[in-house]
Amino acid sequence: MNSFSKYLYPENILLNLCVEDKTQALVHIAALLEKQHQIDRGLIWGSLCAREKLGSTALGKGVALPHAQISALHHPMMVYASLATPIDFDSPDGLLVTELFVLLFPKERMDEHLQLLADVAGFVCDLPSRKRLCAAKDIESVLENFASWSIAPVST
Repeated sequence: MNSFSKYLYPENILLNLCVEDKTQALVHIAALLEKQHQIDRGLIWGSLCAREKLGSTALGKGVALPHAQISALHHPMMVYASLATPIDFDSPDGLLVTELFVLLFPKERMDEHLQLLADVAGFVCDLPSRKRLCAAKDIESVLENFASWSIAPVST
């Protein structure tokens, strides 16, 4: 088990999301979280946009990791979205983004915030897991893929 799969709920998985750009993607995700979890969409959207203004959260290789701290949250929350068509996210490698891993954190849980970011980045770098995720056709397959991934032990 990894630290992030426990914060990904089935209702927070979006497969083949149809958006035209980064703004539409973040607005759609903020609206989803407001509907599913009663968190103000303006607060979410504003926090995600403020973080993007500091620098793009695109990691490269078709992945972006938008994240923000939200004071109204009591526990971390994750949204996974595969996009129907790639969008520009100002990626360092210039590639368009096809997957979004959105993480929201309570302000008072900075240690967990950093661990979750590291774990998601580790998952993104695991090519076999990414290929399985991209091939997933339903929410159950996405959840199974995340739940089965574990951080490889560091050899000495």
